Amino acid sequence: MENKFVYSFNEGSKDMRDLLGGKGANLAEMTKIGLPVPFGFTVTTEACKKYYSDGKQIDQTVVEEIKIKLVELENVMGKKFGDPKDPLLVSVRSGAPISMPGMMDTILNLGLNDETVIALAKLTDNERFAYDSYRRFIQMFGDVVLEVPMKEFNKIFDGQKAKVGAEFDVDLGTEDLKTIIVGYKKLVKDTLGRDFPQDPQEQLMEAITAVFRSWGNDRAILYRKLNDISESLGTAVNVQSMVFGNKGNDSGTGVAFTRSPVNGERSIYGEFLVNAQGEDVVAGIRTPKPIHEMAESFPEAYKNFEHIADVLEKHYTDMQDMEFTVENSKLFMLQTRNAKRTAEAAVNVAVDMVNEGLIDKKTAVLRIEPDFVEHLLHPRFDSDDEDKATPIAKGLAASPGAAFGKICFQAKDATELADKGEKAILVRQETSPEDLAGMVVAQGILTAHGGVTSHAAVVARGMGKCCVAGCSAVAIDEDAKVMTVNGKKYKEGEFISLNGTNGNVYEGMLKLVPPDISGNFNKIMSWADEIRTMKVRTNADTPKDLKQALVFGAEGVGLCRTEHMFFNEERIPAIREMIIAKDEKSRRVALAKLLPFQKGDFKEMYLAVGDRPMTVRLLDPPLHEFLPKTKEDMQQLAESSGVPYDVLVAEAESLKEFNPMLGHRGCRLAVTYPEIAEMQTEAIITAAIEASAELGKDIVPEIMIPLVGEKKELMNVKATVVATAEKCMEKADKKLEYMVGTMIEIPRAALTADEIAEEAEFFSFGTNDLTQMTFGLSRDDTAELIRGYVDKGIYDHDPFKSIDRDGVGKLMKLATELGKKTRPNIHLGICGEHGGDPKSIEFCNSIGLNYVSCSPYRVPVARLAAAQAAIKQGK
Repeated sequence: MENKFVYSFNEGSKDMRDLLGGKGANLAEMTKIGLPVPFGFTVTTEACKKYYSDGKQIDQTVVEEIKIKLVELENVMGKKFGDPKDPLLVSVRSGAPISMPGMMDTILNLGLNDETVIALAKLTDNERFAYDSYRRFIQMFGDVVLEVPMKEFNKIFDGQKAKVGAEFDVDLGTEDLKTIIVGYKKLVKDTLGRDFPQDPQEQLMEAITAVFRSWGNDRAILYRKLNDISESLGTAVNVQSMVFGNKGNDSGTGVAFTRSPVNGERSIYGEFLVNAQGEDVVAGIRTPKPIHEMAESFPEAYKNFEHIADVLEKHYTDMQDMEFTVENSKLFMLQTRNAKRTAEAAVNVAVDMVNEGLIDKKTAVLRIEPDFVEHLLHPRFDSDDEDKATPIAKGLAASPGAAFGKICFQAKDATELADKGEKAILVRQETSPEDLAGMVVAQGILTAHGGVTSHAAVVARGMGKCCVAGCSAVAIDEDAKVMTVNGKKYKEGEFISLNGTNGNVYEGMLKLVPPDISGNFNKIMSWADEIRTMKVRTNADTPKDLKQALVFGAEGVGLCRTEHMFFNEERIPAIREMIIAKDEKSRRVALAKLLPFQKGDFKEMYLAVGDRPMTVRLLDPPLHEFLPKTKEDMQQLAESSGVPYDVLVAEAESLKEFNPMLGHRGCRLAVTYPEIAEMQTEAIITAAIEASAELGKDIVPEIMIPLVGEKKELMNVKATVVATAEKCMEKADKKLEYMVGTMIEIPRAALTADEIAEEAEFFSFGTNDLTQMTFGLSRDDTAELIRGYVDKGIYDHDPFKSIDRDGVGKLMKLATELGKKTRPNIHLGICGEHGGDPKSIEFCNSIGLNYVSCSPYRVPVARLAAAQAAIKQGK
């Protein structure tokens, strides 16, 4: 392909999205297949990258190519840029390779000035339309390019509306618009000390520069971080000849989906506005009409639109999100892209498209974002509770789910509330990209204006957040921090509840209940299970967690943390008694009190898990974690134990460690106090024997020795485990197969895995500690530091959320290879938090692990991610 920076729409295709951006590639594709696309050209992502590498300057080569393409556009359209008789007007829009809805900036009606606006009025015989287009251009260009705050333009615009008593924008007359334009130009001059640019060539280059600049704005950076989009992609710029939806009642604009992005229903879903431009729909300034009413306003255009929607869906074999304009009753397509959708819609669309023969099962599985699956598992309102409640208002059901929280009117207030651990509902007239940080932390979003394709709705659906939009019964005073509904005032900090599935808003807090998972969700998951090669287990410490995980499809337990069983109120005294015991005999007395509790827990879990595997980890944390933290609790322990308070304090002091994660914990406890490992092994084996008898099937216990860094440590503790297990089986007169393995969580263990595998029958990667020790970072103390490193580009991502493949990953790969070399049938898994992260799961699949283990609510995520990894890696 020739090395150039600018492509006309008839030179590209959908396969060139890395170069042309998603929008540019799809405009080129629609042009190629003969759809009505206003002609234009795309300045590539390479030009954007060059802009940044050249110190935020557009290269002269790029400028020259833009000029050549502009002449071509003039020839195609039969109009000239800046012509005082028949001017060419263009839109300038961003378009990254990966869709970032609403995150970057758009300018419409570029090419208008004091002269060309007169020509436009004469040509269209519609003076109001011409001046409406001009005021829109000055407003957008002033905000996006000149960086004059939008609220200053709004003050002038709203002031004129109030002055003449206009309820809606369309009620303003031509003279009102001229007055507004004078005010806008004065605002620019007063703010910047220069006139609003009148030269269309200058306008165009400034606008293209602004789109490149918008790739680096705060909201775009935040969106990329949230969605793990690379900084290096850059954005393309699309320059397209204008079509006008604001010419009068035979014109309009809209946004629509080929299917419902809320639930996947196979019906065109969207909105349109008569006599409006595209930004009016997505900005939520006017509440639009449902798309099906377009059949009444523009019957021919709607019929054509239905046909094009069908063509596009079949062409892309995916649900499409389309933008269009109707000018003088003629339809023009401005954009198509694979649609953002809720988790429910994603599942339903994928299954329906398989049934329709559009895609196969593997494609369907790849279509579902693994993290999205978790959205389906989130609570809804209890139906009895909701039936008794009376909605205070009803808006549009913009993003499903249920939520309650305290009212917040500003994004920063929602963030502050969330930092305190409280739940927030973000309440706004309409949201904008500046509200993104607040939307991220809010439980749900309520807007007074806007529709189901407004910014609030689209972003909420992408995040899996509950959203009620266009709730006109709600009057919001953001300055006074009050919302009024039917005369009643609700202040900031008061609780409300939102149902994003039906659009209802309730006073107070409604009860949330778990979701019902069945139907198409189960179908997708069954397809994923057919495809994946890696098993999915759960991290569970209680029968309740285990049962929930099994409902979600867990195939066993990859990590049962025995220490979590000690914190119960009736058990903590015995563990504390064991800690402060001065000799082995006293320790054994205390451990004997714990034995029945441990055995009972393990038995209940074995009965729940059946003959599926369950890995039980021996005691891991340092003992001081079990001692009281306050003076009052320490005094209480002194009274109950009969040990003097001063002696207890001294004992607690002696157990304290400067770095408790690197001290007396893990297998080191069992080396020092083998009686602890004896008690736990006895509890595990006897529980397994009894559960096997009740189930009528043999259980194979997996006993995991944590924090091993040296083969001899493992040999030492394993000897205790084996001797105890044999004794228990002899006593019960029952032979039981069992396994002894270890957690690989110390770098030395990974490096000497071939030696450790001589004793260990399985490895489970404890990637939380392995990451801490490899990086020399405390997971609990360095969250802010890591965020700063990610912000500065030192780390590509938080290594505690997704496996660091270059360091931790290399250790895991090496340990896997060394372990298999010694013991070819060694069983390999992961039980760190990374076991529920899709990217980490993909890595685990690539190095040949047998299973991943994660928290119960991440089990379906892991099942899907493991299937996608198998498809991508051809396994």
